[in-house]
Order: sequence, then C-alpha cells, then structure tokens
Amino acid sequence: MSSLSTRRHSLSHIMAQATRMIMGADVKLAIGPDVDTWWYYDMDFGDTPLEEARLKDIEKKMQSIIRENQEFRQFSLSLADAETLLSALGEKYKLEMIRDLGEKGETTISFFANIGKYENPAYKDFSFLENPKTCARIEGEEVVVPVEEKKWSDSEYDFRKATFIDMCQWPHVQYAGEIPEWSYTLDKLAGAYWRGDAKNPQLTRIYGLAFEDAKALADYTNMMEEAKKRDHRILGKKLKLFTLSDLVGSWLPLLQPKGMIIRKEIEEYLWNLHKDKWYLRVWTPHLAKEDLYITSGHAGHYLEDMFSVWGGTSKEKFHVKPMNCPHHMQIFADNQFSYRDMPIRYFEPATVYRDEKTGQLSWLTRVRSITQDDGHLFCRVSQIKEEVSTIVGIIKEFYKTFWLLEGYWVSWSVRDPNNLEKYLGSDEVWKIAESSLEEAAQANGLNYRRIEGEAAFYGPKLDFMFKDAIGREWQLATIQCDFNLPNRFELKFMNEKWEEERPVVIHRAISGSLERFMGIMIEHFAGTFPLWLAPVQAVVIPVGEKFSTYADMVFAELKKADIRVKLDISSEWLGKKIRNAETDHVNYILVVGEKEVNEGNISVRNYKTKEQSTELLEDFIERIREEREEKKL
Repeated sequence: MSSLSTRRHSLSHIMAQATRMIMGADVKLAIGPDVDTWWYYDMDFGDTPLEEARLKDIEKKMQSIIRENQEFRQFSLSLADAETLLSALGEKYKLEMIRDLGEKGETTISFFANIGKYENPAYKDFSFLENPKTCARIEGEEVVVPVEEKKWSDSEYDFRKATFIDMCQWPHVQYAGEIPEWSYTLDKLAGAYWRGDAKNPQLTRIYGLAFEDAKALADYTNMMEEAKKRDHRILGKKLKLFTLSDLVGSWLPLLQPKGMIIRKEIEEYLWNLHKDKWYLRVWTPHLAKEDLYITSGHAGHYLEDMFSVWGGTSKEKFHVKPMNCPHHMQIFADNQFSYRDMPIRYFEPATVYRDEKTGQLSWLTRVRSITQDDGHLFCRVSQIKEEVSTIVGIIKEFYKTFWLLEGYWVSWSVRDPNNLEKYLGSDEVWKIAESSLEEAAQANGLNYRRIEGEAAFYGPKLDFMFKDAIGREWQLATIQCDFNLPNRFELKFMNEKWEEERPVVIHRAISGSLERFMGIMIEHFAGTFPLWLAPVQAVVIPVGEKFSTYADMVFAELKKADIRVKLDISSEWLGKKIRNAETDHVNYILVVGEKEVNEGNISVRNYKTKEQSTELLEDFIERIREEREEKKL
C-alpha cells in the first residue's frame, strides 16, 4: 500500500487532469504539492475563472479517473527535450521552473504520464523528441529504471494513450485505483501569486483533503464543522474581544477591554510559574540599530521578514525588532558575572514585529505583531539538562491548566543535513546543541521525534505539539539551544579558574505568542472560558425595577470581592436579559426578585452546566473565589 503522502501527491495530478477535462485544455499548471492533511494545485484559468460550484464536477471526474485505474508512468528527458515538450504543451509556468533548474545545474527532468484506455490527441505525436534518456515503471514505492533505452514507438512506452502528463519527481501510486474511493474531497478555492510574489500573476489554488479511508475523511469533516462553531474570528467579534482595523494595518490586532482581561490573566499566570524559579524580568525597546542584527546574524538570514524604520531627525536606520534575543544579549553583556551567578534567567513578555506573508496571516493565530512570553537563560553546558527540565516542568503545569497536556508530543527539530549552509555555527557546536536537547528530552520522558530541517538558523529546538478540544494540533511552546549568539556577541563570564568562559543561551517560550494562544483558547473553550479567564464572571439581573436596590447591593458585594461582574438594569424583559447574558457566555447569571429579597439570597444559573441553585451571597462568593483561584475548568 502506498503512503498517504504519495496518494495525496497522486491526487493532485488526478485533480489537475480532471480540472482540464472540465474547464478545457487551456488551463495552465503551476505547482501541486501535498502538505500535511491536504494537497493543492495552483492553476491559471485565463479569462474563464473557476467557480466554487464546479469543484463537485471536478470531484466526480476524479472518481471516474480512479475507477478507470489509470497507470502512473515515469519518464525522464534531457533539459532541451523537456523544454521542447513543455513549449509544445504551452506550459509557461513549468518552462520557467525548468529554466531555473537548468541554471542550478540540473540536466535531466522527470515527468509522469497517466496512461488511460483512450488515445488523447494532445499527446499523439512526440516524434519531435529524442528517445527518453531513462524510462521507468513504479512498483509499490520504488521507481524501477531499465538499463536499456526505450523508443517512443515501443508499445510499452507508447504515450498516445497518456491522458495527462506533468513534470514531477515525487513518488506516485502505480495505479489510480490504489486510492480508496471517497477518501478525499476538494475543499476550497483561494488566490495565490505565482511563486508567492505579488508582482507575479495571481493564480487559482484548489485545495483538497485526503485520508486513509472514507471514515477518516468523515471524522475530519465533522471536526471542521465543529471548528466553524468555535471560529475565533466570529466569537472574537461577537464577544468584543479584539478588533482588526484597515487604518491600523492588516493583522495588527487591537484588544478590546474584554480581550485585554484574558491576556493579562494569561500573562500573570505565566509570571507566577516563573517567579519562584529565579527568573528576572527585563524590558527592551521595540526597535534597534541595524548593527545589532548584523552582529546577531539576523540581517543575513531574516532581513526580508523585518520592518525598517528611518529616523526623521537622526537619519539613522533602525529595524523594528522581530525577536528579543539580541537585546537580551546586550543586557547580559553589560554585567560582570562569575560561575557562581550562573544561570542567569531573563523573562520578558514583549511584542515583536514580523513582515509575515499575507497568504500566511490569519486573525489572531498568525499576526504581524507578536507578543512572546519570551525568556532567555544564560548557563553552562553542564547546566543545560537541568534548566531544560525546569522549563519542561513549567510547560507541563501551564498546559495541564488548559486541559491540553493529554496526547502532546515534541518535535526534536534539527538541521537539514542537505542544506547546512542555511545555519550559523560549526558542526561541533551543532552536535553539542542537538545532543544536549535530546538528552534533556530523554531525561524528562518526553515523547519526541527527530524532525530534520525544522531547526532555527542559530540552533536546534524542542517544539511542543498540543491538541485542542476537537483534536486539532498546534505548535505552541518551544525550547531552543543556542551556542552561536553568545559567540557572535562575545559573551563571557569568569569560571572557577578565573578564565573567561562562553555561556550557552536557551531560548524558551511557554505559550508561544499570546495572540496565537488567545485565538486557540477562544476556539478550545468555544468562547466559554474558565472562570479565572472570563472577562465577565457574573451578571446580576433584577426581575423588576423595584428589586434594583437589592441588585445594587449584590453587585457592590461582588465588586468588593474582586469578581468581574456586570449589573443589567436595562428596560428589557427578564427572558431577554438572561438570553443576552448567555449570548455573552457569562459564567454565572444571578437573578434577584421578591423571593430572593425576602430570603436574603440569590438565584444562580451556571451557563456552562445549565445547573440552577439558590445560595446565600457569601457562600456564592466563597465558592467562585475557590473556583477562580484553583483555575478549575
């Protein structure tokens, strides 16, 4: 059985073939990779745009191709022949790609042909081409290449029955029928610039989803339906948590008063988890001279993602900071530490700014102003394991509070061995850093996997992956081991021998970014927050105006107890007031009328559990104080 990734990639070819059959042969193809649970293909439809309604037609045509059980057959051409073929087929985007490949030294281009039952006039005559330099069949996941050359006229390699030809080198299924029926679906359309550059033509991107079988697809579809109900974009607007303004700028969110309450509660909780671990709070400015980032190496690896600022008076060039670590290096450097002082632990929840690509941005979960609960630890190599263990303990405590700890795993993110030039530092330094993190992961019993190519350019990472209430996976906390920045900034402390020693820097963030974490939490809790996070914890509703004095007293006592409470004395009728409180997801709805006044108590409705009770006010206050302080869900 072929891998799921192989099937997804094969489906992108089948989708492109089906799209051409529905929309016509003039559709131009760009790229069609598989990514995570889905695949996509970028296409140019010219003057006949593809409507969303046509996706069902394309899906049906894909089923017919799969039932026909078309064969995927690989062949390779010289660069010149590949250009001739693609020119004949009018594939201008593919031509641009192979010319780039030629400049990089590629001499042979791989293609896949889908072989069907019926001749395709478009592929009738390839006599203008030389013989293919290599020809291949796929057997399972293996590509088998005959030693001898084959001719186009040989029946085994007669491409007159090719229903579709595409330039590609990835593995594909051998036969389309290997893909289980209804294990996939076309998801949506989106716009995408060719090669991600707004100066290039805008293409249409068709997204598709594929899973092991029809049941897995159905489960995912149900999860996505549930996700729509929890969408933080809708709930954020409905509950007045945050605002996006075109005048302020795209994906620079503004927190409403209610949203700021949630953020401050998370931030204060994070500090409470750190302050008894000997962390020291620091503050750094929002911009710095370019020299800082030249020294750190970010100017050479990160410049296109940074915002630049010119001083109106000074005429100096500054960058708005994309991360806090270079600033923290300067704080450490301005001190004279000895080995007795180590480790030094800095904590700063600070906003950084990154010029993320528009297509990657998404409300709170991917923004341009990112508030990191950032921390940097300066320690000795012998202290790495202990310090990482302390951070792991903080991470576990934090995510246990949010009911996210079950089923998490950790990506041990290391260098891409095939692109070592992307990373700062020597092999020796990287081996020490990578092995140190792995040893810490093992010592803490983490469920970790080695993931190549996901390291930061300055060091390896432990990236923590958590699942929310409906099973979606998010990368949140991170621990990064860095031997490079201390070298670049020439940081030092005095060791036992009164010799200068270089510290190691551990970068860590627990929530990742507060904006992203808030977006995830809004959806995780579907807008009904635990009491300690809730912007409005209780609302007092008098049954009528004559009970307003008693309602005022209840309201005042709750305020005195530091409970976030609202008093609804509007002219709306009682049922509408209760519905308004439920619409706002207020945790406790307190109704007071004649019975409550006479008996000196309150009627309590729990919005989350729908339970109702009658309680003395002081008992209620004591109960929700306990619920809040224990951070109960």
